[in-house]
Amino acid sequence: MSAFMTAAIARGPIPAQAGIGLRFPHHRAVAETRPDVAWLEVHTENYLGGGATPAWLDAIRRDYPISCHGVGLSLGSADGLDRDHLARIGRAIERFAPALVSEHLSWSVAGGNYLSDLLPLPLTEEALAVVCRNVEATQAFLRRRVLVENPSSYLRYRHSTIPEWEFLAAVAARTGCGILCDVNNIYVSAQNHGWDASAYLAALPPAAIGEIHLAGHAIRRLDNGAILRIDDHGSRVAPAVWALYAAALDCFGPVPTLIEWDTDIPPLATLLDEARSAQALLDAGGRKAGHADAA
Repeated sequence: MSAFMTAAIARGPIPAQAGIGLRFPHHRAVAETRPDVAWLEVHTENYLGGGATPAWLDAIRRDYPISCHGVGLSLGSADGLDRDHLARIGRAIERFAPALVSEHLSWSVAGGNYLSDLLPLPLTEEALAVVCRNVEATQAFLRRRVLVENPSSYLRYRHSTIPEWEFLAAVAARTGCGILCDVNNIYVSAQNHGWDASAYLAALPPAAIGEIHLAGHAIRRLDNGAILRIDDHGSRVAPAVWALYAAALDCFGPVPTLIEWDTDIPPLATLLDEARSAQALLDAGGRKAGHADAA
């Protein structure tokens, strides 16, 4: 059996097909029309309370595999995890029984104060130890493997000593967690910092890749004439990101792939159209189709 097949079997019931992020404006449309999409992903923190919001997900998950994608655990916090928040996540995981659970390689909590952003880490041995400790604690509490997503970044710490791709691979190797490979984030960070995006992909362990994210990004021209790419999830996937996604499929084989759209949320039909584009690349086998699509 090939390494790709072995990794695919380990991924569980989320199929190696294209899904979409389920956002509040589309709850009713998805529940009532049951669109032809392989799976759905939600932001875990949006479903921790009571009322209508989690009730929608209770209904929808009967017909679709669900993935829970967290934004608030702050795996990079040196103070450790917020155990109350982790407990709330645990209750949501028990209620909704998602096939995949993921979080970000970032920090967002300091001194008990939550910041409304996913902030980058200094990529050092000390930070690596902190992240690994928090990932291990998360997996032990939830009693399951989690996926850790690579960030998008706009600035780098001068004292970082580990390339981001090596840092992420080390977290997976030391903790047994999986990797959520956000291809758009890789492209954005590579363009902002002058990295080789293809080399980033090649450095990740294929067997650890449990999911891929795709999204749109914005382009800003700075006063000095430099171009900054911003991961805003507010538009269609860029042609260059589609091409990088095709290269990712060459590296990793077929992987569950999600279309994210979080700002200026379009009609559901637009998300489904983007998912069909991702599915076409999955079906075609990656790079050759991706290069043709981006031409």
